[in-house]
Amino acid sequence: MTLRASVAGDSAAWLADHAHWVGPDSIPHRLLEHVEYSVLTVALSALVAVPLGLWIGHTGRLRGVAVAATGALRALPTLGLLTWFVLIAGIGLTAPTAALVILAIPPLLAGTYSGLESLDRQTVDAARAVGFTEWQVLRKVEIPLALPLLVGGFRSATLQVISTATVAAYIGLGGLGRFLIDGQASRDYPQMVGGSVLVIALALAVDGLFVVAQRFAQNKESS
Repeated sequence: MTLRASVAGDSAAWLADHAHWVGPDSIPHRLLEHVEYSVLTVALSALVAVPLGLWIGHTGRLRGVAVAATGALRALPTLGLLTWFVLIAGIGLTAPTAALVILAIPPLLAGTYSGLESLDRQTVDAARAVGFTEWQVLRKVEIPLALPLLVGGFRSATLQVISTATVAAYIGLGGLGRFLIDGQASRDYPQMVGGSVLVIALALAVDGLFVVAQRFAQNKESS
């Protein structure tokens, strides 16, 4: 048996072990923690990125600044940000949340203003011509028509956060990253591989939900 096959078999056995599905360090508990971190991060990012993106996409102002800022934020190293925030805020949920929020803002911001910019301007101008206020144009025309791309921004941001939220375990917090960090510390490679598989499975499951949401938004747009 090759080493690769041995690790794969041991990892499958680790995932199937009933002992890893019960208790405070169990797979369901760590999965719930990971989901909680991800939901909190995306929600906080949306509070910043979505209103700003709607304003940029609707008015066309500061688009160049937004493009440059999103590019710069994407280039920041997550682990470096995490270390910096730990030095400022100390050990706790604040540091990884702040680092992940910065990671999630660029795709949300880009998806929002790009969605509005992609619209047929004649449709938007027609809404203004019949007497819609700017708020009505945004709420009744631009947001509904741009909804598929808006959902796409949430999809990209959420998947990035899910895959990167493992860094929370680097400073002693929970989530699926615990299996990676603890497995590395004890050289428990089946645990590390099993943890990686769980992160991938979670990302694929969430991606599937967003695919359904995007199709629903597209069907609603075309109806």
